[in-house]
Amino acid sequence: MSTDKENIDFSTSDKVTSNKILIAPLNWGLGHAARCIPIIHFLIEHNFSPVLASDGAALALLKKEFPKLEVIELPSYQIQYSEFSYFTKWKLLFSFWSIQKAVKMEQKIIADLFLDKEFVGLISDNRFGVYHQNVPSVYMTHQLNVFSGLTTWFTSKYHQKIISNFNVCWVPDVRGSKSLSGKLSKVSKIKTRIKFLGNLSRFEPNQLKKKYDVLLLLSGPEPQRSIFEKIVLKEFSSFEAKVLLVRGVLNQTVLKNVSKNIEVVNFLTSKKLEAAINMSEMIVSRSGYSTIMDLARLNKKAVFVPTPGQIEQEYLAKYLEEKKIAPFCKQGKFNLSMLSKADNYSGFVENYSSGLSSGLLQVFKSNLGSF
Repeated sequence: MSTDKENIDFSTSDKVTSNKILIAPLNWGLGHAARCIPIIHFLIEHNFSPVLASDGAALALLKKEFPKLEVIELPSYQIQYSEFSYFTKWKLLFSFWSIQKAVKMEQKIIADLFLDKEFVGLISDNRFGVYHQNVPSVYMTHQLNVFSGLTTWFTSKYHQKIISNFNVCWVPDVRGSKSLSGKLSKVSKIKTRIKFLGNLSRFEPNQLKKKYDVLLLLSGPEPQRSIFEKIVLKEFSSFEAKVLLVRGVLNQTVLKNVSKNIEVVNFLTSKKLEAAINMSEMIVSRSGYSTIMDLARLNKKAVFVPTPGQIEQEYLAKYLEEKKIAPFCKQGKFNLSMLSKADNYSGFVENYSSGLSSGLLQVFKSNLGSF
């Protein structure tokens, strides 16, 4: 399950005296950027200097969280979704060529960037071209297998080939019965060494006084985010209890004619979102993996509504329903009866803690001089 890639000697004359590490999440919703937040704090705690690299909303989120850190903009993968779930899968597959173009551009940026030897390493969260053969390179993903229906074998093998370009692959999950990603992170043979990080969340549980009966936590790409927003606003307009809608958008647009029982915010920084989730009885959200890890860390009850056409989210929602953790339904069938259905599920009750330890950073220290 491993090679000697992790143990490559990056010392010799190329040893650097900087302590910079490039951290580059994919801009696909906010989940990849969100789960990099605890990694960035972890690096800072261990005297490294993270440099943020992404594009679009993902980069905007990291800049809000870490306004003092250095920023580099990377090319967009231009991943597109359809209004109709049937076409979404095909749009994603046809995005292959735009992704390949972006990866080549990434590789050129990385090659130019690392000429000055200021960096001791890099961490890519699902950005295929963010690696360098002369610098310790870490890839982070929970998708060792990439589910895509009839093309799952091809997409999984292709992703595993990409992972083989890196020295180490960090998987934000645990092995065994407490796994949150199920079959997505199970693979028998892969060339790159795999290290499981445990549950990777930016949040901590806190016993706060309940303020909201339901938190509607929206996220993900358009147009499906807006379609789901319209559905929940209509459904909860007659709901008598207190609701908080976090729209998951980084602009300043204001929703009009919203029911008085629904408090609306466009976006919350990590600390405020952590408090909002802790103060909420029930969460309604997408079944994106980063959201699942956050809700697991905070031991919440949830109802999941997968993004239409996103097979990974559909699998995760079914997986958690089968484990009797949380129910799910298709977006077009969502209604308030799902809240009472959740009473028959346990919610996240296990201790889903992080496994981040200083040993993870050893891969970078072979390229690190004194600083």
